[in-house]
Amino acid sequence: MATTSTPAPVNPASLPRPSGYSHGTLAGNTLHLGGQTALDKGMEIVPGGIVEQFRQAFGNVLATLSEAGGIPEDLVSVTIYLTDIPDYQAHGKEIGAVWRELAGPVYPAMAGIGVTALWQPEAMIEIAGVAVIPDERLACPAQS
Repeated sequence: MATTSTPAPVNPASLPRPSGYSHGTLAGNTLHLGGQTALDKGMEIVPGGIVEQFRQAFGNVLATLSEAGGIPEDLVSVTIYLTDIPDYQAHGKEIGAVWRELAGPVYPAMAGIGVTALWQPEAMIEIAGVAVIPDERLACPAQS
């Protein structure tokens, strides 16, 4: 698909159906990845703590990236919002292992930001990002 100048929503069927937002927006070959918490398909935050929530939230980001034809190496920036920075730091090795399992050893520019709360009260983490996808891999996103 050739790049276009009209932004297009990217909403994978594997994620909860968005209402009033998009999981991602493709503008040219730049994919802006909306913040993902640890919501599963049933619209529930996964239980089990920060490592499990990281796995789900990052998996949601990667599902949106994949829907647009991207791969983890296309990520250029990731921002992680955390309600408990010390808890995230205490589980850093486990979270790093989940990152490498899901995305490999590629690390884009990153920021970790402490926040007092997220949209869902039980959410401990939200992940947003930006990816640049080469034209030859761009997929036409489903309009929704």
